[in-house]
Amino acid sequence: MNPMVTADDVIRRYQRGPDTVEALAGVTLSVAPGELVALVGRSGSGKTTLLNLIGGLDRPDGGEITVDGGKLGSMDETALLRLRRERIGFVFQAFGLLPYLSARENVGVPLRMLRTPAAERDRRVDELLRVVGLEAHAEQRPAELSGGQQQRVAIARALATEPGLLLADEPTGQLDSETGHTVIGLMRDLVHNAGSAALVATHDPSVVAYADRVLHLQDGRITDPD
Repeated sequence: MNPMVTADDVIRRYQRGPDTVEALAGVTLSVAPGELVALVGRSGSGKTTLLNLIGGLDRPDGGEITVDGGKLGSMDETALLRLRRERIGFVFQAFGLLPYLSARENVGVPLRMLRTPAAERDRRVDELLRVVGLEAHAEQRPAELSGGQQQRVAIARALATEPGLLLADEPTGQLDSETGHTVIGLMRDLVHNAGSAALVATHDPSVVAYADRVLHLQDGRITDPD
């Protein structure tokens, strides 16, 4: 079975004043369909940078990334947009919710972009809001929700299209333990049942416990892949 994601000697550098910072210093990894991989490491180790590169939100300075058989370095912005829309679900630390839409409408955005029929879209949105415990808040806008509730909306939105690849950056960071277990269980079920893949950057031991494999990132390098 071909991997859903491969990264081969990926390098990413940034300029910080006169200095060059090497955020990723030659990362090599693969994630297979049906696998949930936890990416752990201290803040500043390069976890978010790596997720952004795999999601096609940034370009590496060296190396090659392949997602679902396509080499990201060979894709133009239109192709990358299509890949993100159709095959990748994102959970960002900053949530990325549209402030003028309700929770229900935010979760339904990716389904609208894929022109999912209204009845199926409504069924899927209602199911996800129920799973993350926000049925009673479906019509509220982000400003009317707590940080943890906003994070649950963002997670539901990322799962709406049952993506082939899920990229999550600290998805349980603002959730209570019970909701965190529910959400990670939902992600794992998606991965195992639908043959999707997930790469989850986390400090949460409960996420690590759910993972099929753990990768440790330190100073921009994978130090001891399991």
